Amino acid sequence: MIRNLIFDFGSVLVDWDPHYLYVPYFGDASKAEWFLTEICPYTWNTQADAGRSLQEITEERIALYPQWEKEIRMYYDRWIEMMGGQIPGMEELVSDYKARGYGVWGLTNWSRETFPLVRHRYPVFDLLDGIVVSGEERTAKPGPELYRILLDRYALQAETCVFIDDSPRNAAGAEAVGIRGLVFRDAAQLRRDLDEILSE
Repeated sequence: MIRNLIFDFGSVLVDWDPHYLYVPYFGDASKAEWFLTEICPYTWNTQADAGRSLQEITEERIALYPQWEKEIRMYYDRWIEMMGGQIPGMEELVSDYKARGYGVWGLTNWSRETFPLVRHRYPVFDLLDGIVVSGEERTAKPGPELYRILLDRYALQAETCVFIDDSPRNAAGAEAVGIRGLVFRDAAQLRRDLDEILSE
């Protein structure tokens, strides 16, 4: 029986998008897209999610692309400008299921240096019964270790949990350790998916 709902953060509970910083900076969406694909791609940021220091990965990137030093330094110096609001409907959804007696947990790929900047900025985080941050643990989804850390830390049984993530790879990573995985699209669809699962 499902008793616990585990939520990813970025693009599930809160909105994070580097384009919010770079499109206004460049004044050109296509140039921002090129920069975020070729110079500071998402895969570069995942090193911070896995626990590497922001300074270290920034200096490495500048060594590769010295002509873009200013723009590369912006990525973490002005990181907070990449944050949007809470994902519509999700604070209410988490609150509703918590009120119904389900455990609600957070499992996120996030830098240990940037997460403290937003931890108390979004009310939805305060609803959670516990949070595991990849950067603090130095291991990231979809590898099995991060899921197991959450299960062990909060004494949860995998078969009692559903994990919600916008990434199919991360949802599959949960399935690999025995947690039911759901791919997030929006709050309304998630309610339908959860209610179907919880009625089984």
